Amino acid sequence: MEHGYAATTMSGIAATLGGSKGTLWSYFPSKEELFSSVLEEATDAFRAKLSQILDNASGDVASALRQFCISLTTKITRPEAVALHRLVMSETSRFPEVGTIFFDRAPHMTQKLLAQYLSGAMDSGFLRQDDPLAMARELSALCLAGSHQKLLLGVIDTPTPDVIERDVDRALAIFLRAYAA
Repeated sequence: MEHGYAATTMSGIAATLGGSKGTLWSYFPSKEELFSSVLEEATDAFRAKLSQILDNASGDVASALRQFCISLTTKITRPEAVALHRLVMSETSRFPEVGTIFFDRAPHMTQKLLAQYLSGAMDSGFLRQDDPLAMARELSALCLAGSHQKLLLGVIDTPTPDVIERDVDRALAIFLRAYAA
């Protein structure tokens, strides 16, 4: 985050950590694999939290989706998440693998988790039948359309919990209008 992807070297990382470059290379044969591993570690615990929200949803799909979306939007509007998103966007034109790694490890994994839940909601008759992964992408995009977009563009500094809830309620209302059975 401090130097950007391009300016960060494996030697610099080893020096910062106080270990040898050889040791670092033995664990991560490329900078791409290191970046992927860092993202995976940073997102695994959060996805577990999101999974728990969905697993503990006692049949109330709308409430579960609202909790999921509030948690997701709160997480992605934190300063470190916004900084990471900006970094990825700025580096992707020169290093397309950065965008691919980020997408595969963060948004796509979260969308797959949500799609699995949406599939169950379709099977239970709460949502009409459609492509659950497309639906998950659409709900995620609706959640990103408010505070997150304003943060990325520097229009606002920090959204309040009330603003996040309004963003989510609007996103969920649109989503349910499109997909409720």
